[in-house]
Amino acid sequence: MNLTDIGVIKQIQSEFGFEFSKGLGQNFLINPSVSPRIAEYGCDENTGVIEIGAGFGVLTKELCIRAKRVVCIELDKKLLPVLKKTVPFDNLNVINEDILKCDLSEIIRTHFSDIKKIAVCANLPYYITSPVIMKLLESKIPFESITVMVQKEAAERFCAECGTRESGAVTYAVAYYSKPEILFGVSRGSFFPPPNVDSTVIRLTLHKSPPVEVWDEPFFFSLIKAAFSQRRKTFINSVSNGTDIPKSDILSALQSLGIREDIRPERLTLTQFADISNVLGGMK
Repeated sequence: MNLTDIGVIKQIQSEFGFEFSKGLGQNFLINPSVSPRIAEYGCDENTGVIEIGAGFGVLTKELCIRAKRVVCIELDKKLLPVLKKTVPFDNLNVINEDILKCDLSEIIRTHFSDIKKIAVCANLPYYITSPVIMKLLESKIPFESITVMVQKEAAERFCAECGTRESGAVTYAVAYYSKPEILFGVSRGSFFPPPNVDSTVIRLTLHKSPPVEVWDEPFFFSLIKAAFSQRRKTFINSVSNGTDIPKSDILSALQSLGIREDIRPERLTLTQFADISNVLGGMK
């Protein structure tokens, strides 16, 4: 069954009475070259894969062919009978849950207890991209990698270099937990129905340990969030407005580290954010 053929897609729609949901970000791949490439980057025969959102199973099929076992977390229960027909693989389990609410650790214990290498591979709905990425990273589950297709602009922000104009709060979080890389672009015409934006496939290779030493992670991330909540302001003003830290303490921390007092958040490196966090944390 060619799941990238529009005729086949419409036939499945008719058979199961399925309508695409804009609210769930359902845009299904019709470019036959994309899913095999994502799967090749995301897994091998020794990998247990978590897929987020299967659609009609075009990527799911490629993952099942290559991976040792695949668990797909699919929110739309109307797709469950569809997937039984389109991806009848013995190494596939489909779970009808919300990725943002499910217990990933329990899923791994239940389905991957005999597999050491676990990865995530998915065509993520645009509307939940950042929350899903952050849940995966903050779970502290030792994923081998996270290979996902996201909106082009989101990919550029995730993979930007810290300390550049393109960076944002999520850039620093991603860099703290992983090494991000852009793999390849996917045009909007590769989907049915076509979205209004282009997409990009990225891979996050998780660090065994963070590249910087942070004494208080929650405080470190709260500092980054506050800094970028008003990114047009200086670091001092953004952080003082977004936290209860006095400006005098922030200024003192910057001076002790040899950092300009008028610096803006996106000009700070990950190491500098960590150093500032550690100095300010020591003042608490």
